[in-house]
Amino acid sequence: MRAIQFLFAVALISLSVTSCKEKPKTEPVAPVQKTELTEYLGQWTIDVQGGGVSWLEVRQEKDYLDADLLWIGGSVLPVANVYLDNDHKLIVTRIDNVVRTKDEKGTPIRSHQVTNWLKTSKQGDKLVGFLYSPKRNGNGIDSTSFTGTKLAPPPPAPDMASLKFGTPINLFNGKDLTGWKLIDPKQKNGFYAKDGILGTDPAQVEGQEHISYGNLRTDQEFEDFNLKLEVNVPEGSNSGVYLRGMYEIQVFDSYKKPLDPHNMGALYSRITPSVAAEKPAGTWQSMDITLCDRHVTVILNGTKIIDNQPVYGPTGGAMKSDVNTPGPIYLQGDHGKVAYRNLVLTPIVK
Repeated sequence: MRAIQFLFAVALISLSVTSCKEKPKTEPVAPVQKTELTEYLGQWTIDVQGGGVSWLEVRQEKDYLDADLLWIGGSVLPVANVYLDNDHKLIVTRIDNVVRTKDEKGTPIRSHQVTNWLKTSKQGDKLVGFLYSPKRNGNGIDSTSFTGTKLAPPPPAPDMASLKFGTPINLFNGKDLTGWKLIDPKQKNGFYAKDGILGTDPAQVEGQEHISYGNLRTDQEFEDFNLKLEVNVPEGSNSGVYLRGMYEIQVFDSYKKPLDPHNMGALYSRITPSVAAEKPAGTWQSMDITLCDRHVTVILNGTKIIDNQPVYGPTGGAMKSDVNTPGPIYLQGDHGKVAYRNLVLTPIVK
């Protein structure tokens, strides 16, 4: 009995001491910085972790929010959805069709609509965030960080008649690749120089491991200029001429195809030619391209197909995101056979 009374007394003393202790103080919680939707609106160039350039445009339509996205390669495409979450972060979703199984003829049997999403926030004047993608085997999520910079609108269209030009530069000497180099020296070089032709033949060997061929760029970098060249595209083949390493003028066998922003002479996925001016595959075709004040003009085989139109951002495969800095001319070398000749660049003098 005495033991029970002793334990009871100890418990009372312990309770009394505990109740007299001062309650721990809590640190004040800083208020969450709210980012208004209007701060996300506009166009953003995006630098992606590990390399690669992307582009995002967010806009407020009459009664809904909308966006277009270019993620490293391919085309500028409408997003699946875009919204501001409860933490005032911008969520952008896109959907990829992933084929899981095929039959013996290669026809898809089962496909998944896989959702990827960008979760972004503002840090000062930058857009920061991650692209989240479910792993292909369904076990976990991959994340890729990125940083975005607000893109100012292009300046007014230049007066083409008043442009002043400097001394023409022959980009290709007709006999070797002097003045050119691979963008990624780890890739295989499929380009060759012979008899005045700068060509590429990214051949694959059936039954062997896929060969990764590289793109070829000039050592020199340029600001605004006129570029003239001739190109020969075999049937079904594909290449591209990148201005400042950022804007692709499409090279493609699109003879007699309906007008499309992926056709010969188009600013890839951004500006559709106003008229079809292609020649049949396997014939030499001329390009006369002027880039000035973020506006582009393209004359294909003597016909103006893009007339001093604004360029709103990089195209797929861009090397760099800063639209206000010089860049090289680069030729796409991994899509198919193509031959170039008579590449002459004339700088615009300001």
